[in-house]
Amino acid sequence: MKTLTQNDAPIYDALKQFQKKRVVPFDVPGHKRGKGNPELKELLGEQCVSNDVNSMKPLDNLCHPVSVIRDAEKLAAEAFGAANAFFMVGGTTSAVQSMILSVCKRGEKIILPRNVHRSVINAMILNGAHPVYVNPDVDTRLGIPLGMKLSQLEKAMEENPDAKAVLVNNPTYYGICSDLRSIVKLAHAHGMMVLADEAHGTHFYFGENLPISAMAAGADMASVSMHKSGGSLTQSSFLLTGPNVNAGYVRQIINLTQTTSGSYLLLSSLDISRRNLAIRGKEEFFKVIGKARYAREEINQIGDYYAYSKELINGDSIFDFDETKLSVYTLDIGLAGIEVYDLLRDEYDIQIEFGDIGNILAYISIGDQQKNIERLVGALAEIRRRFRKDKAGMLTQEYLAPKVVVTPQEAFYAEKESLPMMETKGRICSEFVMCYPPGIPILAPGEEITADILQYIQYAKEKGCSMTGTEDPAIERLNVLKGV
Repeated sequence: MKTLTQNDAPIYDALKQFQKKRVVPFDVPGHKRGKGNPELKELLGEQCVSNDVNSMKPLDNLCHPVSVIRDAEKLAAEAFGAANAFFMVGGTTSAVQSMILSVCKRGEKIILPRNVHRSVINAMILNGAHPVYVNPDVDTRLGIPLGMKLSQLEKAMEENPDAKAVLVNNPTYYGICSDLRSIVKLAHAHGMMVLADEAHGTHFYFGENLPISAMAAGADMASVSMHKSGGSLTQSSFLLTGPNVNAGYVRQIINLTQTTSGSYLLLSSLDISRRNLAIRGKEEFFKVIGKARYAREEINQIGDYYAYSKELINGDSIFDFDETKLSVYTLDIGLAGIEVYDLLRDEYDIQIEFGDIGNILAYISIGDQQKNIERLVGALAEIRRRFRKDKAGMLTQEYLAPKVVVTPQEAFYAEKESLPMMETKGRICSEFVMCYPPGIPILAPGEEITADILQYIQYAKEKGCSMTGTEDPAIERLNVLKGV
């Protein structure tokens, strides 16, 4: 039997062998290699639709891999320095939920920052876990949430010694990293597991002079968005586990919610992208860091913009910073981040990752070209020249600490009533309100609705943020707990 190395891509190779056999399909999918849907074939190409196949013996089965998927997962685990790796085709949302469902049951506690992705809170709605929030500090100038302070985390652990796990963002959307190695040491000393949401940290495993990865820091589980900075197809991710995690049980948890019809387009893209990063990642991410540094320097020379980086590091709530994140503060040109985001797209045909109340994020990764970096810098300079305004009266705070009254699960499933949003002050929310991206809830089920939160939502809507999460598609009404 051949000894596999990082130069191999077992799923990709199996697909190539399968194509050579010209097998007649009397299975699903029903488009039959594109023959039944000519427009789909025209859009995606024959090569793509011919590889959109079903699980079968030569191609293994994602729910219970015994051959090529198993081999590909072993190579991924090796590449990421993990004990086990699981291919996830439901996005990092599915990986995050699988982490929490694996370590917490109904009524059990998990310690986490509040500036988490909605998938974290969704998991607690599913399994009834109780959140213990460590509210992050906020950078008063930038208005963004920071990492978890060790002192705050230790206090939460001492007050909740029965908590099962700690969840950490590594990094945050803005590029900020907590002291993950110390968090792991502290949590393990208290008998708690450490879960890392590394949706934006794939490159930590392959680049140099970047923040520490979860597996290198000794975390127990990590969810990694390979499709974000790793180059695989959208919706494909990895779930990584350390040596002290029961991999068989995690597989069972994953199979509770993940599809039984795993897309081989997504699976093969994970396989090929892992190989690409294992072979070329160090070189590629060196280039990415260089491009991000160049862009940051050029943007800061324009005036009024602030593209921030490692100068923010304070050794605690900002323990490290991911230089590949081109986060830019915009309020000094009198424009909200979402306004700059819209202008870049509508006036300059440039699509960045997100804009919020005071910041934008341009995602720099392995596919970016220098000429496009120049185009972004030039557009930002023009926006300042053409659209700059007085910044008086603009909101600055990107994070509002919530008051949790009941658990997410209790609130989500409780009897509720719908009210006009501006009449809900003091009531308990039973649904989400968030801007997407980044998908971090402004309000989550079980939290008290305050005047500041209502002002923030109204302001975000006026500035053009894409609001999601509510039952009301117009985001004009909110569901609240009945009689509470």
